[in-house]
Amino acid sequence: MEKNFNTHLGKKLRMRRLSLGLTQTKVANAINVTFQQIQKYEKGTNGVSSSRLLQLAVFLKVPVNYFYEDYAENKVGENINQDEMADLNYSFIVKIFTKLSQTQKTKVLQILKNTTDLKETG
Repeated sequence: MEKNFNTHLGKKLRMRRLSLGLTQTKVANAINVTFQQIQKYEKGTNGVSSSRLLQLAVFLKVPVNYFYEDYAENKVGENINQDEMADLNYSFIVKIFTKLSQTQKTKVLQILKNTTDLKETG
């Protein structure tokens, strides 16, 4: 299980880093490790300690639970129901949306409306 989670976390880390247009070096400098260590995190070769995970979350501007989202083995014992998981995802979206300018918010809402219209016309 540990290896699978390290791989999952690495993919989430890489996806977020790239979406922000950051290099491995920039992320490494921000959390005081080498870029090679970031490479190992992203490949899942090395695990990420809880304190490093918190540093990464702060620097990458995501909640810590971002790294756990969509992890298949996260549902051990079905302790977390689907509504609770959805709430975690929505809180992340709301947090980002509130930081957008009014123009950006309007554009996002228009895109969502257009997507809904496409589904209805099919």
